[in-house]
Amino acid sequence: MWIAFAPVWRLVIAFVVGKRTQEQADLLLARVRAVTDDHIPFFTSDQWGAYDQALLKAYGERYQPQRQGHKGRYPLPQLRPTPELLYAQVVKRREKGRVVEITRKIIFGDEEAIKSKLADSANSTTINTSFVERDNLTWRERNRRLTRKTTGFSKDLTWMEKQFWLSMAYYHFCLPHKSLRQKLPELKPTRGNGSPQKWKQITPAMAAGMTDHLWTTSELLGYRVPAHFLDTLDSIAHLFPRLDDSN
Repeated sequence: MWIAFAPVWRLVIAFVVGKRTQEQADLLLARVRAVTDDHIPFFTSDQWGAYDQALLKAYGERYQPQRQGHKGRYPLPQLRPTPELLYAQVVKRREKGRVVEITRKIIFGDEEAIKSKLADSANSTTINTSFVERDNLTWRERNRRLTRKTTGFSKDLTWMEKQFWLSMAYYHFCLPHKSLRQKLPELKPTRGNGSPQKWKQITPAMAAGMTDHLWTTSELLGYRVPAHFLDTLDSIAHLFPRLDDSN
């Protein structure tokens, strides 16, 4: 499971079901680019090398390298990061399967610009991947098909993806996230003799401005997709190729 996570809203903005290949990394970043505006987010990840090229394909700019000498062909055009592209990695060194050292490495961007981003962040002041790792734990706890060492795993990638879309929708629209809740200015009475309500429950979709209330399961399952969205599906069909079960 490939996941792009926005910690501000505890929101999964894109995911891909597939193997650990460059092609899947490119697809994940292409989906991120498709659902975000022109603003380039600040990216962090582990040290796997495929993310570098995926980010360049999604957010880089093409340039023509200078020819060496006066004869021969010009080098092929290449990709380079724009000044707005900020990307850092968390590098973990392991010994005998245990993490013994953690360092941070800036891949794209200016160090001062990254420090400024972190200083303005409401979530963390350090380069880390803790939010998406905690979210991975949530999925393993709540999604039977992702639980380790059980017989509940998926045997078909297509149905695995469909089930994950459904569980993702429930997580975003129906399930309040404790870290997002807001304290009410006044205690709100509840039915019967229950304790007064102190907090306004917030889901990731509410935090991101996608809805203004907690959805029920019935509301989620009965939601009617707007026609204007259906009309856009052809333009993004290339981002959702059919899964090959042989992979």
